Amino acid sequence: MLNSVNFLRKNAGRFLCAAMVCCSALLTGCAGSSIRNASEASAQPQVRPDTIYVYTFDANPQQVKVDGGMLQKLKTQLSGSSDAQKQVADADQVREQVANEIGRQLQSMGLHAIRSDVPAPADQNALLVQGSFNTIDSGNRRRRMLIGLGAGESEVGSSVQILYKPAGGTPRLVQSFNADADSGKAPGMVETAGVGAAAGSIATAAAVGGGVHVVSETKRAGVSEDAKRLADSVAKQIAQIGVEGGWLSTQHTKG
Repeated sequence: MLNSVNFLRKNAGRFLCAAMVCCSALLTGCAGSSIRNASEASAQPQVRPDTIYVYTFDANPQQVKVDGGMLQKLKTQLSGSSDAQKQVADADQVREQVANEIGRQLQSMGLHAIRSDVPAPADQNALLVQGSFNTIDSGNRRRRMLIGLGAGESEVGSSVQILYKPAGGTPRLVQSFNADADSGKAPGMVETAGVGAAAGSIATAAAVGGGVHVVSETKRAGVSEDAKRLADSVAKQIAQIGVEGGWLSTQHTKG
């Protein structure tokens, strides 16, 4: 028995590192995104578009749910802003992040994609990416950190329409779908504190479990990261349209 105790003490550092690695992998793998209700309205465009125009999705600031935690409320009060102003700011931030990320992802696939707020030129074969947000919910950061498992979860959801406009023609709907992303259901500090128990003390357990969770929560960062995940899913769905139309390689739909 004594030898076992000594072994645990001597190898506490190794157990600690292993616990942190396992916990980190668990926490960072929970957030996700999805494409739902994809519906094709017409034949896929068989011609590679000259340009893909990514429009800023519509959003109603009054539907935005800001973080209801006490700390966030205090920060809002100290900044001199109101909840209504925070709603507008959150809506603008998500709209910009999604449009920018969709454009960036499409460009990384070798496609000519640009942000736009004006109609596509009449003489171009263009793919149009439009949409509107139905959910922008910051959740509750404090509940995510302490409880987790979906408590305080942040979420961004949108309805998306992909249209194709042939040169000299009018736009027609190619596909519509819903895109969603959330912060996931990672365990909070209460659950993850137990991961560090192998290191030999409750204090170390709390430091490992809580510390790794804080790092993970920072990486996922509420609606900001949700917006990025949603945009990445939209870009992959557009790539799939390109594959089905024969103007994009299948490698762009993976990952």
